[in-house]
Amino acid sequence: MRIDGTAYRTIWPDGEGVVAIIDQTRLPHDFAVVRLTSLEEAARAIRAMLVRGAPLIGAAAAYGVALALRTDASDHGLEQACTTLLATRPTAVNLRWALERMRGRLAPLPASQRIGAAEAEAAAIADEDVEINRSIGLHGAALIRAAAARKAPGEPVNVLTHCNAGWLATVDWGTALAPVYAAFEQGIPLHVWVDETRPRNQGASLTAWELQQHGVPHTVIADNVGGHLMQHGKVDLCIVGTDRTTATGDVCNKIGTYLKALAAHDNGVPFYVGLPSPTIDWTIADGVREIPIEERDGREVSELTGRTADGRIETVRVTPDGSPVANYAFDVTPARLVTGLITERGICAASREGLLGLFPKRG
Repeated sequence: MRIDGTAYRTIWPDGEGVVAIIDQTRLPHDFAVVRLTSLEEAARAIRAMLVRGAPLIGAAAAYGVALALRTDASDHGLEQACTTLLATRPTAVNLRWALERMRGRLAPLPASQRIGAAEAEAAAIADEDVEINRSIGLHGAALIRAAAARKAPGEPVNVLTHCNAGWLATVDWGTALAPVYAAFEQGIPLHVWVDETRPRNQGASLTAWELQQHGVPHTVIADNVGGHLMQHGKVDLCIVGTDRTTATGDVCNKIGTYLKALAAHDNGVPFYVGLPSPTIDWTIADGVREIPIEERDGREVSELTGRTADGRIETVRVTPDGSPVANYAFDVTPARLVTGLITERGICAASREGLLGLFPKRG
């Protein structure tokens, strides 16, 4: 995708033993590139959400292993790197998937061959993510094109999304927003309703920023506005992302997704999920009971950061001193509320049968 006309990925090798990332904690007010050179820096980048989004977390973890092996390429060093990185975020299954892939590729090799192999495997994971998301975009754009055919000529298709499942959540293109970008490139008139997505405001700060950079018409709304818009026919379809999807089609995504799915179901609005196959957790069937839900620092709820009128970036408290805060980062949307899963192999029902129809060797 492009920033001020220049093409970027969200993560890339930047010289020997250096991996560059975009610091997403500083967006939208400051575009900054951070260079990682060690396991500790890669782990912090994931934990502190300089990088976030399930696919990007997986790619960052893979590169983190490659950085770690430059210091210690022994069996102990490989295991320590995987253990350290796995502990950074509990919910996104891509993290575990990427680390298992790296371990499987590197463990059989002698230590002398591991650094080069790790760098090549991390780059392959990143490249594959780009192609997966490009394919999700092409399949999902067909849904937007079909919605456009049902509207008056030139009238935009209104897509509602939640959190950030765009280019910034992946290596490139995005998951939920990949169909938006593909449809936009195809000249289909569209408009995106962008949930602010409290408490970290990834919609207002990240989704709005990247849509603006790409020239896609959009409007930022408070999280609780979606149901109202659906009641009044102002949403044609919802497309969200996922950090983990069960083998039966339950979807775990940023907190508030479940409420959007309920509103969509009540108003007959199609509710789709952009799903790259590495985000499927084939080992679990009941998302509500089995997916671990990350609980983050309460200050993400009690404090807000923004830019003042004179250009300063300031953090202010919005809750009373001493009030307890609960900060659940994700919720689970049952498969029965999901119209369909948009994968790199096509669109399927949110069910074990639907997923196995597209991925018969994975179940």
